[in-house]
Amino acid sequence: MPGDPFTIAAHAGGVFDETTGGVVPPLQPSTTFRRGPAISEDYVYRRYAHPGAEAVENVAAQLDGGSAALVFGSGMAALSAVLESVPMGGHVVAPVVMYHGGQDWFRSQADIGRISLTLFDSDDPGALEQALTQATDLLWIETPTNPMWGLIDIADAVELGHRVGATVVVDSTVAPPVTTRPLDLGADIVFHSATKYYNGHSDVLAGILIAAKPDERWERIQAVRGSHGSILAPFDAWLLLRGIRTMPLRYTRACQSAAAIAAVFEHHPRVERVLYPGLESHPGHEIAVRQMTGGFGAMMSILVNGDAAEARRVAASTRLFANATSLGGVESLIEHRASYQTTPVPPNLLRVSVGIEDPDELIADLGQALGG
Repeated sequence: MPGDPFTIAAHAGGVFDETTGGVVPPLQPSTTFRRGPAISEDYVYRRYAHPGAEAVENVAAQLDGGSAALVFGSGMAALSAVLESVPMGGHVVAPVVMYHGGQDWFRSQADIGRISLTLFDSDDPGALEQALTQATDLLWIETPTNPMWGLIDIADAVELGHRVGATVVVDSTVAPPVTTRPLDLGADIVFHSATKYYNGHSDVLAGILIAAKPDERWERIQAVRGSHGSILAPFDAWLLLRGIRTMPLRYTRACQSAAAIAAVFEHHPRVERVLYPGLESHPGHEIAVRQMTGGFGAMMSILVNGDAAEARRVAASTRLFANATSLGGVESLIEHRASYQTTPVPPNLLRVSVGIEDPDELIADLGQALGG
């Protein structure tokens, strides 16, 4: 079996269709499957499994070094399935700074007593250990954290979580297996919003979970997906496979451009600070060097000199960067995050997703938007 992510990704879904010899995987939209002695009964009803979903799961498990994977119709559907595996009233620990949609859902479930929730400051070295108790069922970490791009040491977090018997889930959306493989660092489950780098073309909503090894919790997660019908649809699975085939190329190119952009604007007169793990000035740079072995990511945040109004002006003044939500696509995006995020974020912060355009042209575009 190939081990390099470029090779694994290029062969996503198989290099040919066994029936026709086509080099593109076929699309099978059927909702039900005939039974019979001469027919595989791996598929019964599309709500539980179908060939397109299985093809995505096979390549995702290979890329992240897991033994099983599940693909969902959105990242939030995958996150929700994990949360439903927590026993009633179970204790969940998560970072204060993380994807706000996920934290909003954690908070809502805590508000109705479905779980108990403790949020920890990932910038405080002792905060995670203090947040964990012998009652902790699930430790959810995200690294780099969105949108401040702080680094959490996965191996250290896993050691602390396992010490109290918690399942450790790592949201590695912005650090796909081209650069970080949390399961290799001891995590139990890795989560990706596959809408982002896995797909990379801003035309599919999807979420993926990959397990180090299937266990009782994994069976509960799989049962939740089947009951809710939250499996990814066949055409979206087909599009996602197509995106996966170029993920290492796209991600590597975007990382290189992001590093160049961060270096230019770190000392720009209209910029207060650039938050990017690849900069030596970043407080988590040493952790990034250890964990992000294939590039420091293509996400950064720029704190402009000025207030929220100035940040919104800059975001509205770009020409190549689209002023839009999301990340991980081939096109570069910029967004005044405080206008849309429910968790705390500096008012002058612009979240930037670097795409695959010419980096010099992107630098020129940001420069003219900032002015000066």
